[in-house]
Amino acid sequence: MRIIKYPSRDDWKEIIERPRLDVSQLNATVANVLQDIQAKGDEAVKFYEEKFDHVKLSSLAVSAEEMEEAGRLVSQELKDALTLAHGNIARFHESQKFEGEKVETCPGVNCWQKSVPIEKVGLYIPGGTAPLFSTVLMLATPAKIAGCKEIVLCTPPNREGKVHPAILMAAQIAGVDKIFKCGGVQAIGAMAYGTESIPKVYKIFGPGNQYVMAAKQQVSLHDVAIDMPAGPSEVCVIADESSNPVFVAADLLSQAEHGTDSQALLITTSEQMLQQVEEETLKQLALLPRKEIAKQSLDNSRFVLVKDYDEAMQLSNEYAPEHLIIATSNWEEMANMVVNAGSVFLGEYACESAGDYASGTNHTLPTHGYALAYNGVNLDSYNRKITFQHLSAEGIRSIGKAVEEMAENEQLHAHKNAMTVRIQQITRS
Repeated sequence: MRIIKYPSRDDWKEIIERPRLDVSQLNATVANVLQDIQAKGDEAVKFYEEKFDHVKLSSLAVSAEEMEEAGRLVSQELKDALTLAHGNIARFHESQKFEGEKVETCPGVNCWQKSVPIEKVGLYIPGGTAPLFSTVLMLATPAKIAGCKEIVLCTPPNREGKVHPAILMAAQIAGVDKIFKCGGVQAIGAMAYGTESIPKVYKIFGPGNQYVMAAKQQVSLHDVAIDMPAGPSEVCVIADESSNPVFVAADLLSQAEHGTDSQALLITTSEQMLQQVEEETLKQLALLPRKEIAKQSLDNSRFVLVKDYDEAMQLSNEYAPEHLIIATSNWEEMANMVVNAGSVFLGEYACESAGDYASGTNHTLPTHGYALAYNGVNLDSYNRKITFQHLSAEGIRSIGKAVEEMAENEQLHAHKNAMTVRIQQITRS
């Protein structure tokens, strides 16, 4: 990690910079794979599964027998944990249901909104170095609550052609309709275009590596909506002299172990705390099974000493972290100053892991500075708000002349006429 003490405002741009990769060749590769999927369907999906996931598949769909097998392979302890987490996630997202209200904007003009679920959604669950069964709960639970008619899940199989049983168990608990053995770019393409086996969806959700993210962004230009643009995962921890250095180091490392391009940022008002966290981070790092991944991630990470709480929060808001942990004694006051963040964890006991798994909030969040303009996945992500309006004759009298005047001044005379003929009808009757 890089230690930076009392940086000037001019140094902030470098401090908040994320790891960057040259994606020019990557984008070309992704485009070629997507074209093949669009043209050849299942045949191309199976070809790329063999090429990238090193497995030859006769069928892409997960069978009922495989679902039953997963139920036998997952321990009761993990089933109980998944059930508890699912319940909390469901409670939190149930509370987000939208209740529209009719508004009379002026006499005779009534406007309202109705929340309507997206009929077909696709969920991408990475395989990679860890089976992200928690993400199944995070994406499928609100989709089910929203009332999406078809929930399609794609996830890469192992070399034996099997999906991790915990992923299947989570999908069963959350109520996923269809599960397919399909990873990477080919999964995104299959859900975007549809194949003989995999249905086309209207919106794709879920994290992934640089190839998956590039694929999502490319298909979103013309073919399907996506949850959000995103990059590697990240955390920012704000600490002071009262913070627990063991907790802070553990939080930084819990993010660092995600991947080699993840990033952890410590902002502290205490030089002693900075030193203690640095020592504790190295101590805990040595004990991690994924220490090589975390070690590389820490090369992208920065420990920053600032002069006061205001500067700490200003720097955090500039960074706009995916996860923000405020581990200071005055966390309530600091929370009121948060402007840009994906999800915020308050106090010494609110570790990011709680939100990643079981507190109830969603862990699918904007990264790479996108929290400046995007929020994380929530119930609204699976709905569209359709607006309605009804005008009576009284409504025409209320706004008719204003509409005519505005349309004429925009030189849209057919717009004006659509109102004029109604005014004339009312005047004659």
